[in-house]
Amino acid sequence: MKNILVVGSINMDLVTICERAPRGGETLFGKDFFQIPGGKGANQAVAIGKLEGRVTMLGKVGKDSLGTELLKSLKDNEVNIDRIEREDISSGIAKIIVEENGENRILVVPGANGKVDRDYIDRNIDMIQRADYVVAQLEIPLDTVEYLFEKAKEMEKITILNPAPGRVLNENIIKNSDYVIPNESELELLTGIKTDSEANIILAGKKLLSQGVKGLIITLGSKGSMYMDKNGNYEIYSAYKVKALDTTAAGDSFIGGLVTGLSKGLQIKDAIGLGTKVAAISVTRMGAQSSLPTLDEVLAFKGEN
Repeated sequence: MKNILVVGSINMDLVTICERAPRGGETLFGKDFFQIPGGKGANQAVAIGKLEGRVTMLGKVGKDSLGTELLKSLKDNEVNIDRIEREDISSGIAKIIVEENGENRILVVPGANGKVDRDYIDRNIDMIQRADYVVAQLEIPLDTVEYLFEKAKEMEKITILNPAPGRVLNENIIKNSDYVIPNESELELLTGIKTDSEANIILAGKKLLSQGVKGLIITLGSKGSMYMDKNGNYEIYSAYKVKALDTTAAGDSFIGGLVTGLSKGLQIKDAIGLGTKVAAISVTRMGAQSSLPTLDEVLAFKGEN
């Protein structure tokens, strides 16, 4: 089994359950409230840890009670937190509104995540050296992601980019990404090509691959995912039919399963299959890290494609 390094955000999710999100100027009553550890980076690290992958997390939290809870959640889920640093500012938070149909709206305040800089990467360069896979998202400064992947590629590591939340990226980040895992809207932002049809998704995917990406996995929500190799060949993988309760960590859980599979020697097709199962289970549960399944739960899952 190979080593995985996740570099990214660590947030506390403040989740409100409601019938529907309020419109501008409107006040509604919610049905419930939860405080759940989250952040795209931390979610992916916890997903890997719960699947018994070998994972280390790099990131920052505040010197506040939220930071203490966030570190505990990571450690309790078998994530190595030895190099996470604490700053004299608030921990990152995400305010999440979940509608009864399972759709969500998210507002993120970065807090300590904004302090994950090049100097921090330099202080932990040995962790990159020890890793086989380096995973990043876009809830830390883009300059840091660019620098991280430059260093990782210098050391011939396999880099995996989840370009979320969607942002326009420079060519250095893209060309240093071995695998890119966007959803449809993120792919559109990356390429400038509308992703309103399968043909356009393929066109956008080929454009991204032409910039140096070796493998592209596009998540398609309830429709599953599409894998495109460096030659532009593609295959669609169906999702499992489940009743979605909360889709908050669906993408993170898929990525956690995918990367864990690769680290354990699975071929890309089987790694995508593992990620698909993890995501199917996670959307039937509330919250981010609280929804992520263990390896035993995934192995026992019998869903219908």
